[in-house]
Amino acid sequence: MRERFSALLMGTLAMLGLVLAALGLYGVMAYSVARRTGEIGLRMALGAASRDIFRLVVGHALALVGCGLVIGLLGALAITRGLSATLYQISPTDPFTFSAVAMLLATVALLACNLPARRATHIDPMEALRCE
Repeated sequence: MRERFSALLMGTLAMLGLVLAALGLYGVMAYSVARRTGEIGLRMALGAASRDIFRLVVGHALALVGCGLVIGLLGALAITRGLSATLYQISPTDPFTFSAVAMLLATVALLACNLPARRATHIDPMEALRCE
């Protein structure tokens, strides 16, 4: 019974952490797009297509996510010895689990940066240039 409660608690906290990470990345990307409105407007005025702007914003997000994943994986590898007592029928450095979690986090990050990237493609160049 105690192990089941611990697993449920860890799962709930992990989901809460995932939601907080997604909201944090969404906030950072929305702020980044808002700060770069003039630059994005200038790029669009000079002929950049919407897909180029979308790639620019998503590429910036993927760079942040890549750095975060590398740091997180290194940190996870460092603390696996302390968690090995709580794991059941899985090794502390299971490559499938590490890769599945990394893919899940990358997918959530892509979904979180999708809305700010789409908003960036709809910036009116004239309004963006007037704001500066």
